[in-house]
Amino acid sequence: MKISLKKYVLPLKHTFSISRESHDFQNSLIIGLTLNGQTGYGEATSNAYYNISVESMMTEIVTNLSFLENYNFNTPEVFHRFLVSKGLSNFAICALDLAAHDLYGKLNNKPLYEIWGTNTRHYPTTNYTIGIAPIEKMVEKMQETPWPIYKVKLGTDDDVAIVRELRKHTNAVFRIDANCAWTAAETIKNAPLLKDLGVEFLEQPLKADDWEGMEKVMHQSVLPVIADESCIVETDVEKCALHFNGINIKLTKCGGLTPALRMIKEGKKLGLKVMIGCMTESTVGISAIAQLLPQLDYVDMDGAMLLKEDIATGVHILKNGTVVFPELPGTGVSLF
Repeated sequence: MKISLKKYVLPLKHTFSISRESHDFQNSLIIGLTLNGQTGYGEATSNAYYNISVESMMTEIVTNLSFLENYNFNTPEVFHRFLVSKGLSNFAICALDLAAHDLYGKLNNKPLYEIWGTNTRHYPTTNYTIGIAPIEKMVEKMQETPWPIYKVKLGTDDDVAIVRELRKHTNAVFRIDANCAWTAAETIKNAPLLKDLGVEFLEQPLKADDWEGMEKVMHQSVLPVIADESCIVETDVEKCALHFNGINIKLTKCGGLTPALRMIKEGKKLGLKVMIGCMTESTVGISAIAQLLPQLDYVDMDGAMLLKEDIATGVHILKNGTVVFPELPGTGVSLF
C-alpha cells in the first residue's frame, strides 16, 4: 500500500464553544491508502482534551510507515488488529481504519452499508449543534440553520434560562450536552425543567469518572442520560450500561469503524440506546459515520455543516435532514 498524509486546518462558520474550550478552526489529518489503483480516505481530528494533535498522529504513522506500506492488506478488521499491535493511538488508528474501510469498499465496488448487510431506507436524523455563546448569537445560529433537532451545548451559570430563551424561537427537539460541567445535584434539579422545555435527553452531564454521581442521576433524573466522555473504548460499554441509558460512540476515540461496530452490537445487547457522534470532521469523517446510520438510534454528524469550507465530496445532508449517499463505493469520498 501507498500511504499519504496531509494536515488540513478547517475554518468554522462560527466560534465553537463548549464548557471547557473554544475554537475557530479544527485541525484534521487526512490519510490516503492506495492499492491496485484505488484510494481510500480516512480522517481524525486533533483534540486537546485527549492530548492528540495532527503532528503527534503523523509522527506515530511515519514511525511505522515501512510496516504499514509493506502490509499485505486483506480486510479492515485484520488490518485493525495489526494497527493495535503497533501501539498506535486510537486517533491515528481511526484515520487508518476509516481509510481501510473506504479502500475495501472501493476494491469490492460496494458501499460499506451494503457490505455490512444494512440498507439506508430508515435512519435517524442528525442533530445540529449550537455551541455556547451569548444568547443572541445562539438564536442567530438557529435561525441561520432551521433544523428539526438541535444539540445545545451548556455548562454556564444560566443553563436553564438559555434553553428557555431558545425555546421561544423554535419548536425543534432539544438535546442538551453539558460536556461534564454539571454535578449530580444540578442534573437532577435541571432535568424536570428541561423536560418541560422539550429536551429529549442529556448528554454527559457529569465528569467522565463520576460513576457514583451518575448512579444517583440514573435513579432520579426524569430525562434519559447518554454517555460520551465516559464511553471511549469497547470495555467502557458494559460499565456505562449500569450508569447511563445510552452511549455516544466517537470513531476517533474508540479507534474507527471496526471497534465501533462491536460497540454498537454490545450496546444493543445491553439494552442501551446507541448514538454515533462527530468531532467536527470534514465530509471524509462524516461519510464514514453515515455508513452506520441504519444501525443507530441517534446520530450527531453535523461536523461538515459547521465548516466554512469543506475538503471533500461524499455523503451530503440536505436542509430537511435527508442524507444523500454518493454513487461511489466504500464511504463514497473524493477529495477536492
